[in-house]
Amino acid sequence: MLNIFEVNETNKMIEKENLDVRTITLGISLLDCIDADLKICNEKIYNKITTVAKDLVKTGKEIEKDFGIPIVNKRISVTPIALVGGAACKTSDDFVTLAKTLDRAATDVGVNLIGGYSALVSKGMTHADELLIRSIPKALAETERVCSSVNLGSTRTGINMDGVRLMGEIIKETAELTKDRESVSCMKLVVFCNAPDDNPFMAGAFHGVTEADAIINVGVSGPGVVKTALEKVRGENFEVLCETIKKTAFKVTRVGQLVAQEASKRLQVPFGIVDLSLAPTPAVGDSVADILCEIGLEYAGAPGTTAALALLNDQVKKGGVMASSYVGGLSGAFIPVSEDQGMIDAVAAGALTLEKLEAMTCVCSVGLDMLAVPGDTKATTISGIIADEMAIGMVNQKTTAVRIIPVIGKGVGEKVEFGGLFGYAPIMPVNPYSCDAFIGRGGRIPAPIHSFKN
Repeated sequence: MLNIFEVNETNKMIEKENLDVRTITLGISLLDCIDADLKICNEKIYNKITTVAKDLVKTGKEIEKDFGIPIVNKRISVTPIALVGGAACKTSDDFVTLAKTLDRAATDVGVNLIGGYSALVSKGMTHADELLIRSIPKALAETERVCSSVNLGSTRTGINMDGVRLMGEIIKETAELTKDRESVSCMKLVVFCNAPDDNPFMAGAFHGVTEADAIINVGVSGPGVVKTALEKVRGENFEVLCETIKKTAFKVTRVGQLVAQEASKRLQVPFGIVDLSLAPTPAVGDSVADILCEIGLEYAGAPGTTAALALLNDQVKKGGVMASSYVGGLSGAFIPVSEDQGMIDAVAAGALTLEKLEAMTCVCSVGLDMLAVPGDTKATTISGIIADEMAIGMVNQKTTAVRIIPVIGKGVGEKVEFGGLFGYAPIMPVNPYSCDAFIGRGGRIPAPIHSFKN
């Protein structure tokens, strides 16, 4: 049983090592909001969110105060809106009205982000799916808190290459619509292979159709805690290294478990999962890249980086699953370039390239995340980058994702400032050679042979 004494053990981690609960995310099903009348559908969505989530922010603040645990974000995820709005929305602009309703509801309950402006198209697109996807640029440009995600592939179904081609165009259009603000809307848009139904982290959170009417999911984070623990065993062998990471991950996850259970009890909403991910911030000492350096690399991206990241991910999961009854979401190490000062430094030094980040995707939670590229990068090139990531996820039976930002008007050698937790990023070079004919084929890449398990 969890108790306050376990939290007291983590006081030093909280005060000096950047330990925090990154997010409490309340998942809300909107399936009962489906209506053929667009106005009524919007009203149902607003009323459902503001009723179920009315105490979320207040409860999070009370838990912070009672236990002394920083809870950085309080967020909401909802049923993929392509499913909810399919009956009412006849145009892309109709879907934009739903995005604005989500934004208004999120603002009124006080959460910083709401996820679920999403479509699941790993095998094919319905008319509603395509309308929502085509509405994404306008929806994100005209809202502040709405996050969007599209699942383009899975191990069971293969990769929807029509969707991949379309999303390359949508990402470019999204960048163009906010070019006066460093193409910021792209930060709220992510594409997935094997997207999980219970991910509490943005921009990819949505409330899966297999989930309960409402659920509490918690994401913990403590890169600084892990790095500090490894400093004490510098030079030791891999067995000692692995044991240290496991023990640290156990303690971090216990904090998340406690917060999740408290939030569940106080809100009277079932506890879903704890996501074990190591999510960095631009703050000094809160970097996954710094952990890799502590393991023995001069920079993230040096030879050995993929092996070091694989070790870190595996030990975090082994320690975490012993600490919580329900582990889910993404659970591993995030490697967002702009949100991790160590990653930024590695890119600036020339140690970390897009191709190396792609290789690291094979063993980490997400992959090409918060990656800034030149604004003149072609839509087909972005689609090709997405296809590569989807293939890694499909073949390796894991979640992979791309959150790429073509910063309109900027090129290699410049940097872009996003601010806050999003940090800043150097513009990274992209392979200049064409994949136009490949992306132009259309259709679907079949599922791999090992997906057939019935």
